[in-house]
Amino acid sequence: MDHWYYYPILVAVGFVVGFINTVAGGGSLLALPVLIFMGLPPTLANGTNRVAIVIQTALATAGFKSKDVSTFPFNTYLGIAAFFGSLLGAKIAVDIDEAIFNKVLAIIMAAVILIIIFKPKTNLTNLQERLTGKYLWLGIIVFFFLGIYGGFINAGIGFLIILYLHYTHYMSLVRVNATKVFVVFIYTIGALGVFILNDKVDFKIGLVLAIGNAAGAWFSSRLSVKKGDGFIRAFLIVMVSIMAIKLWFF
Repeated sequence: MDHWYYYPILVAVGFVVGFINTVAGGGSLLALPVLIFMGLPPTLANGTNRVAIVIQTALATAGFKSKDVSTFPFNTYLGIAAFFGSLLGAKIAVDIDEAIFNKVLAIIMAAVILIIIFKPKTNLTNLQERLTGKYLWLGIIVFFFLGIYGGFINAGIGFLIILYLHYTHYMSLVRVNATKVFVVFIYTIGALGVFILNDKVDFKIGLVLAIGNAAGAWFSSRLSVKKGDGFIRAFLIVMVSIMAIKLWFF
């Protein structure tokens, strides 16, 4: 990066991203445009973001654990399935043509915006969790494919995980988020390895971003908060819309 002031901006953005990712999802939809606007090619930005995601989710997992919130061994089964899926997804990401990747990223961003706007309201009370038997096997299959998506781009996967775990496994938001951050931690290790092997990671920028991500994740994981925030959601939609248009047309 050409300008010194990019680094404190990255830390600040990272804090917001870490908070959003831990409480709900979609933080990478903010991180990726910022990295791209700062001059990183999209594929390099995609790989570099994984450094921050690994550290962010490790701290978030520790934060939930410190509050005695864990879904072991259910989260481990899902994490392993997603790990193998992420290897395939990351391989696709590093091999895909840059122009095609830009358009795919734009489409994904637009789709996730629709999910952010129109996601259904959920009732988080009086639910009986379904974590064993056929629901466990269903979760393993679903998370293999979510791992492919996460390995490929990761942007907006938090929303998909929240919707799936709540509606299929009847988990409360707190336990959904505890499961989510652990699973993302596991599969991002695999995806990051693929990006590293293909020289698609800028560790200096990734670690600077990770400082903010980790702080935001630790802070938000230890708070009892409601999902989402109207102002942040509106800001995110505007910024991602601009980035999707830029990637598609320019």
